[in-house]
Order: sequence, then structure tokens, then C-alpha cells
Amino acid sequence: MGDRDRDEKSGKFTEEYPRQDFLEALAELGPSGTTDISDYVGCDRRTAYLKLKSIEEDGEIRSKKVGNSLLWELDE
Repeated sequence: MGDRDRDEKSGKFTEEYPRQDFLEALAELGPSGTTDISDYVGCDRRTAYLKLKSIEEDGEIRSKKVGNSLLWELDE
């Protein structure tokens, strides 16, 4: 994590995987599983899952259980 950038004004670290990347993945891929989205964004599956759950809580996307997997899609 030593190579992460900091915001010059706040001193806070910039977000490594911005939520916009996940929204773009869903716009591009359509309804997708967590692994497909993590591959698109370039992060590990756990990171993708946690970010997607956060975005879902904000009401921008929704998920549904399909077999043993979650299918994510934009909430339009």
C-alpha cells in the first residue's frame, strides 16, 4: 500500500478501486457475477464483493441469487 496516492488538500489516500469502475463494469458487461466484475476492474473477488455490497446499499445496483452465485445489475 505504500504506492497509493494521497489527495494533496485532505492528505487522505485516494480510493484504489473507485465505485465508478464497478458501475462502468456493469454498464459494459450487463448483469454479471462478482468474479467477472472483479476481473474487469482488476481487483480480487473479495474486494469486488465488498464494494458491490456498499454500492447496493446506496441503491445504485441490485443483486439476486442465482444458484450459489450473486448476479449484480444496475438499478435502473
